[in-house]
Amino acid sequence: MPKRTLLIVWHSRTGAAQALAEAVAAGAAEAVASERSSSSRSSEAVAVRLLAADRADPADLLDAAGFVFAAPENLGTLSGAMKEFLDRCYYPLLGRIEGRSYASVIAAGSAGQGAQAQLDRIVTGWRLRRIAPPMIVNLDALTPERIAARKTVPPGDLAQCHELGQAFATGLDLGLF
Repeated sequence: MPKRTLLIVWHSRTGAAQALAEAVAAGAAEAVASERSSSSRSSEAVAVRLLAADRADPADLLDAAGFVFAAPENLGTLSGAMKEFLDRCYYPLLGRIEGRSYASVIAAGSAGQGAQAQLDRIVTGWRLRRIAPPMIVNLDALTPERIAARKTVPPGDLAQCHELGQAFATGLDLGLF
């Protein structure tokens, strides 16, 4: 039985996907803190872990009840580091994390659907259960200069990620996910 942990795995080159992942984590942590202060239950609180894709391994996923994957789209697919993380973990976890919940956040320069479709194909093999619609944040980076530049994510998109984190942590706490 997995611990009641929400694991947020991210990769970012220009800061956008990292900012989105951090907003998810902040929302989840806020929900956990709120639950701790208002609950008289003695149950184990939900833990929130934010982990870069190059540091995550199968044991991290085995220890979690739910996942948020946050990554940029590069050339119409997931970033290489996020794909490498998934490749590294895929077979060791096959048949071991079925039914766990997940959500995704894609930082895109123009579209994002390619990266989202690739992620969905991979987690379908793990038989994960999506708990929120895919979130694609389009940053309109269409020139080589804008693609390579550090990104500032609009506050509204960060707020949506914060809400996703709150909802996910609350759902884990209530046993919905």
